[in-house]
Amino acid sequence: MRNLHDTQPSRSLYLKPRDQGLSAPPRILFWGVIIFFALVLLGIAGVVFGFREILQPAQQQRVIDQLPFMRMLRRPTPQGGVFPTLEPPANADDALALLDMPLDFATPIGTDDDVKVVASPTQSPTLVPPSNTPAPTIGVETTATVAEQSAAPASNQTGAGLLATAAPPARKTPPPSARISGVRHQQQTWNNCGPATITMALSYYGWQHDQAFARTRLKPNREDKNVSPHELAGFVEDESFVKALARMGGTLELLKRLVANGFPVVIETGEMFEAYDWIGHYRVLVAYDDSYQTMFFFDSFLGVGEGAQGIAKSYAQVDSDWRAFNRTFIVVYEPQREDLLRTLLGEHWDESGAALLAFETAQDEARREPQSPFAWFNMGTSLVALGRHQEAAAAYDQANHTGKLPWRMYWYQFGAFEAYYELGRYDDVLSLAKINQNNSRELEETYYWQGRVQEAQGKIQQAASSYRRALTYNPNYEDARAALDNLS
Repeated sequence: MRNLHDTQPSRSLYLKPRDQGLSAPPRILFWGVIIFFALVLLGIAGVVFGFREILQPAQQQRVIDQLPFMRMLRRPTPQGGVFPTLEPPANADDALALLDMPLDFATPIGTDDDVKVVASPTQSPTLVPPSNTPAPTIGVETTATVAEQSAAPASNQTGAGLLATAAPPARKTPPPSARISGVRHQQQTWNNCGPATITMALSYYGWQHDQAFARTRLKPNREDKNVSPHELAGFVEDESFVKALARMGGTLELLKRLVANGFPVVIETGEMFEAYDWIGHYRVLVAYDDSYQTMFFFDSFLGVGEGAQGIAKSYAQVDSDWRAFNRTFIVVYEPQREDLLRTLLGEHWDESGAALLAFETAQDEARREPQSPFAWFNMGTSLVALGRHQEAAAAYDQANHTGKLPWRMYWYQFGAFEAYYELGRYDDVLSLAKINQNNSRELEETYYWQGRVQEAQGKIQQAASSYRRALTYNPNYEDARAALDNLS
């Protein structure tokens, strides 16, 4: 008979690990592991903070080039890739009235002491006839007949030092195809599209400086996100022996007419490059061909295309990309050819006439596509150029409330800031400024308009700080400098 004690579990089964010869991990090791993981998390947070807040965008890009996965650490873009909508104003329905606004209105521009009236777009400006002396053109190839080509006498070298031939009479009706040769391509350095592109246009006339020279004068801070068309045109006037003008409301037919007559022209477009969100971009037109319905561009980012003939874009694609910037163009020309250019541009020669034509185009597009953000935005931009801030604000409101504007739209175009400011809608100006600053610090125009509002509100010290911030990003920003000087 088994002893009852033999049926009891062995005492060793109840022994603690220490009693069985096993020891628990030392407490210092436990806390060491906790501290280690805490330091790892802090290190990751520090890397994210340093990458986003300390490194400049150009430095971030260099890191991404070496470590592509770091792209995920960039600041997140606005949801959906669109600009956040503002609070709807009380007069939101006023935008619909713009669709029926007559185009023959006269618009006062300027101060009460200096008012000029803009003519209706149906009234053609007086054109100055071209000079009887043939103006030189450089490297223009068109489908002109052999007789036309032989009739053009050779001329001496231009002031640019390049061989030139006398131009035929103005081609108001462009030939089926044309190309200008002599443009020297520039592959842009970081964030240098504007300076690189205007350098290419100037190279057509033998200009010898490179994009680095243009950058130091146009954007001393290489992170500056925007160089406006008027800044580019002003640079040409200040730094070269030729001239330039910037206008809105261009057409494909006008672009072809300019190229056929030997004028290099730069256009501003919206682009979606691979691995990039929507972004503003300049390119210079070098050729077109009606048989292929194609234009060819020298592009500072994409290059010169197959056979160095230019990056090919269909007419439809060019107009679609160009539309985002109200079909703005910059023509670079020799002073002695100004009369010819005036004839070719017609109503586009006058800034107000060009704005009226741009308004007409945008108004027609808004009627056909009422949900198009660019149609409404372009109406606003055109109306600001005409001094019609009330109507412009209504158009911008409608563009914003489509919820489809690209989130970088206000990096490049500031008409809405002006329209809202002139109407005393200061909160809307500050809202636009805050959204821009959250997305990018390097936008001097944003700080300038923020300062204008602060000054109007009597916050003089804050206004001065905003103007100084604008000048930090662009010391050549004359509007900010004048505003700061006026405070003192």
